[in-house]
Amino acid sequence: MRPAPRLLGDARDQLLELGPGQVAVETVDYPKLEVPQDVASATGMSRKADHAVILRNVSTNICGSDQHMVRGRTTAPVGQTLGHEITGEVIEKGSDVQFLQVGDICSVPFNIACGRCRNCHEGQTGVCLNVNPARAGSAYGYVDMGGWLGGQAEYVMVPFADFNLLKFPDRDQALAKIRDLTMLSDIFPTGYHGAKTAGVTTGSTVYVAGAGPVGLAAAYSAQLLGAAVVIVGDLNAERLKQAESFGCETVDISADATLEGLGKLKPSFQAIGQMGYDATALRVYSRVERIEHVHTPGNSSGIVDGAALMLVGSAQKGQELGLQPRARIIATAVTSTDPTIMLTGPAPATRKALARAGLKIQDIDLFEVNEAFASVVLKFIKDMGVDPDKVNVNGGAIALGHPLGATGCMILGTLLDELDARQLRYGLATLCVGGGMGIATIIERV
Repeated sequence: MRPAPRLLGDARDQLLELGPGQVAVETVDYPKLEVPQDVASATGMSRKADHAVILRNVSTNICGSDQHMVRGRTTAPVGQTLGHEITGEVIEKGSDVQFLQVGDICSVPFNIACGRCRNCHEGQTGVCLNVNPARAGSAYGYVDMGGWLGGQAEYVMVPFADFNLLKFPDRDQALAKIRDLTMLSDIFPTGYHGAKTAGVTTGSTVYVAGAGPVGLAAAYSAQLLGAAVVIVGDLNAERLKQAESFGCETVDISADATLEGLGKLKPSFQAIGQMGYDATALRVYSRVERIEHVHTPGNSSGIVDGAALMLVGSAQKGQELGLQPRARIIATAVTSTDPTIMLTGPAPATRKALARAGLKIQDIDLFEVNEAFASVVLKFIKDMGVDPDKVNVNGGAIALGHPLGATGCMILGTLLDELDARQLRYGLATLCVGGGMGIATIIERV
C-alpha cells in the first residue's frame, strides 16, 4: 500500500544542496523500493529491494556533517540530497520484510548496512562492505556514500529494513517523546560511543572538550556509564549552563585558571571511596576519624593517549652497531609501600637508587617525578628536601598528561633532553605505581 503524498502526483518534498551556502526544498519523485543503480551494479545484488521499507518522516535533525556539505567543504555536487538523522513511520514495505509492520514508528541509524557481510556480522556496521561501491560504509544523503537519498524529506526508503530499523515498542509513547527519541538516530549514539570507547566506567573522572551537541551527549553518556565526575570545557557560557543543568562540572576555557576556581572543583574519587575503599583505609588507620577526598580534576593528571620508544642496551652492543649513546643508566630501584596509601613510593625508591649508585640527593641535577597527582610531587619534594626548581622543569603530568604504559619512557626522554639542553650530568626519574609500589632510575648524560 502507498499513502497519497501531500503533493500532487507521484512526488515528495526533499531538501537539496544547491551550492555553497544554498539549500532549497524541492519536489522530487516519490521513493521506490529500489537500491541505487551504482550499488546494484557493483555488488551484483538485485536492484529491486523487497527487503526495504518506505518511511514517512516524523522527525529529523540537521547534523553538523550536513553543514560541511552546505558550506562547501566537500565535493558534494549541486542537487545532493541531505539528511541522515531520521525517525519515521513505516508506510510501505517490501515482500521480504518480516518483522516490521505498516504503522510502526522506527529510529533509523545513520549508517546503512546490509546485515550480511563479515563486517556487519562483527558489529562494524559503519563499514558495511555491500552498500557503497566507492568504499566501505554508507549513509543517507551524503556525498560519496553510495548514492542513497537523504532523509530531510517527507518520505525516505530504508534498505535491509529488518536489520537497519529500530522499532519503538509502543507507538503512542514514542510519538509523545518523539523530539527526544530523534536523538537516537545519530547524535546520542555518537556521544555514547565516544564515552564507551574512551573506557568510561564506574567512578571515572571524565573531561569532555566542547559542549556542543555531541559533547553534551558524550557528557550525559559518561554519567550513564557511571562516571563519578564529568567536567565539560567550552568558551560558550550558554553551552556550559546546559552542561550544568544535568550535573556536570564546567570550565570556561576562555578564562585563566584561578586558585578559587580550582578550589571549587569536586573530588574525583569520592564515589569510589564510598564503594568500600574508605572503609578499608579507616580499618588500617584506626586513628583516622574520617577521609577527606582532595584529588580533583585540577590537581590530578589527565589520562591521555601517548606512545614512547627508547633503545636500551649494553655499551658493547652499541659499539658493534655503531650507535652513539646519549646517557647511561647508573642505578634503578623498585620498592613497595603501604598499598592503602599507594602514592608514597617515589621517595623510598629514590633513596634505594641513590644508595646503589653511591650518590647523594644533592648530586642529582634534575628530577622528573611523575605528577599522577600534585600531592605525589609535593610529598617527594618535602620528604627528599630537594629544590623545587629542579623538579619537572617543563611541567608535570597535570599539564602534559599521563599515558599509562608510556609515561616512564616519556619522562626519561624528557629528563635526558633537558640534561642535554642545560649541559648537566645526573638526572633522576621516579614514579608511584599502583598497589603501593615505587620505581626510580638515575641516568648520567654522556
